[in-house]
Amino acid sequence: MYHNILVPISFDDARDMPSALKLAQLLAAPESQVTLLHVVEHIPAYASAYMPVGYLDDARKAVQAELDALAENISGARGVVVEGHSGRTILDWADVNKPDLIIIASHRPGMQDLLLGSTATHVVRHSACSVHVVR
Repeated sequence: MYHNILVPISFDDARDMPSALKLAQLLAAPESQVTLLHVVEHIPAYASAYMPVGYLDDARKAVQAELDALAENISGARGVVVEGHSGRTILDWADVNKPDLIIIASHRPGMQDLLLGSTATHVVRHSACSVHVVR
């Protein structure tokens, strides 16, 4: 059983999210902490200039509300929204908060993933704790 579980949530492909959340519930010890983490990628300044005023704040609040709704179904869970590059930011958050397990969803790799690598691959290769990949 794990006491501090990190579940990165991308919302890109919702098919694997229920499996990751169910696995977190199954592997969590009583009184454990489960963090549902969403990373908002940085938007270049030239692109943000074309967005309506307040768009990023509204989007962040909407994502936080989605995470909070997911967290309500898991004992000891909370939602956290951070900004940065997804793979690196997940690992940075893990370095600070010391989870003993990361449960991350992965998709079937495409050509771009073979050349650049996926978020899940980056997390698996560089994590200091156990990582469970859900496909």
